[in-house]
Amino acid sequence: MARIIILNGAGSAGKSSIARALQEIADKPFLLVAMDAFIDMLPASYWGHPEGFAPEPASSPYGPAVAIRTGSVGARTLAGMRRAVAALAGAGNDLIVDEVMLSAEWEDYKLLLAGFDVSLVSVFAPLAVLEERERQRGDRMIGLARWQFDRVHQGLTYDLEVDTSKATPAECALKIKQAFGI
Repeated sequence: MARIIILNGAGSAGKSSIARALQEIADKPFLLVAMDAFIDMLPASYWGHPEGFAPEPASSPYGPAVAIRTGSVGARTLAGMRRAVAALAGAGNDLIVDEVMLSAEWEDYKLLLAGFDVSLVSVFAPLAVLEERERQRGDRMIGLARWQFDRVHQGLTYDLEVDTSKATPAECALKIKQAFGI
């Protein structure tokens, strides 16, 4: 049976770095399924398009933020990603999924991945750390982590939590490997 590790957290939390580190130390090959790769499948014109993914100013308890509004094409793309995860697992592939998901998407995953060995991992860092990473990376919208911060983990129950402000990606990967015996 395929093994699926879903890494969920706000942008700049460190999911991609942990996923790559986990691939290197896992006992078996794990494919990496990244949300960003699916978003990048869309024509560039659908970034900022109301039917795709449209950033817009928003407020948060922490101050001004950037929200991403998902239109019908964007929603279909992400629904397709979840179905691709199920198809890859159905073919016997072990997977690490790099996600920014809310509770509604988790409900879809639970239906699609019933019968597979799935673990949900919270990838967390304090907001100040996320915002500093956004600034340092230079490829992130400043304010996106602020908008996602309270939303991304709301209503979800995790099998494991890792705090990337207290551990390196390699240390987080090792913790995941040990927790789930992969």
